Amino acid sequence: MAPISSLGLPVSASHRFVLAVSWLILFSLLSQIACGIYCDEDDCYDLLGISQNANASEIKKAYYKLSLKYHPDKNPDPESRKLFVKIANAYEILKDEATREQYDYAIAHPEEVFYNAARYYHAYYGHKTDPRIVLLGVLLVVSALQYLNRHSRYTQAINMVKKTPAYKNRLRALELERNGLASNKKKGNKQMDKKVEEELSNELELQIQGTEKPSIWSLFAMQFILLPYALGKMLLWRFCWFWRYQINKAPLTWDDACYLTQACLKIPHDAWQNIDKSAKQNLVMKRLWEKVNMENYQAEMKRESKRRR
Repeated sequence: MAPISSLGLPVSASHRFVLAVSWLILFSLLSQIACGIYCDEDDCYDLLGISQNANASEIKKAYYKLSLKYHPDKNPDPESRKLFVKIANAYEILKDEATREQYDYAIAHPEEVFYNAARYYHAYYGHKTDPRIVLLGVLLVVSALQYLNRHSRYTQAINMVKKTPAYKNRLRALELERNGLASNKKKGNKQMDKKVEEELSNELELQIQGTEKPSIWSLFAMQFILLPYALGKMLLWRFCWFWRYQINKAPLTWDDACYLTQACLKIPHDAWQNIDKSAKQNLVMKRLWEKVNMENYQAEMKRESKRRR
């Protein structure tokens, strides 16, 4: 094949010529795609035999005229039936102001393929879909992804823990406790059977901070369904709290004092559960929910931190 420069044009001019031809081809293809979502490969205006400037009355007259000619009841020809379907589709697009404006925009801006397609599908299918079904579908998809992600993280964490000596020691201790072999060192040092190890592993409840076992109750979909219940429960709890401690001036219960201490120190619930009982009692006795006590506690922690340095 001869190089472009052999056509007698300068190289730079040849490049511009090829680029212009390429853009024309691309523009033509994009135009066909943009308009194809409306009337396939045909032009909606040409199907009705009208110009793009035709008004609503002219569009209606053109459609009725063609209907008398190509309607299946008037014309038994199979090709006429196919043509009538196209004419009816073109009329549905052009008779509505919104869809006609979208079609005209697609003709004028064929390069915006994705934008034109989105407007088309939104106009034709958006109003036919119940928003509640869409919301439910989104929640289910997000919840499924959430569950798979948590399950994957939990499985990886469990597999890593099972390789640690501490886990193997717990497993061995559980076997000795269950079989009453605590005094038999020879059997205790024997390699554990895989089947027995799997059974004992199922009995151990591993609590790994940050990678808890996935539960359906923590999924977005379930939380959304239970949202009214959770809001009602929270409002009732706040009312009872206000009535008990603001109106009746009752002394704090241990659980409520723990809650206030945990909230003041911003300690997660799981981390608070793992704190030693005596340490919890020491923190609760400081009454950190009172501003002065909290300030004294923070100052004490700063001094302790400096001493350790």
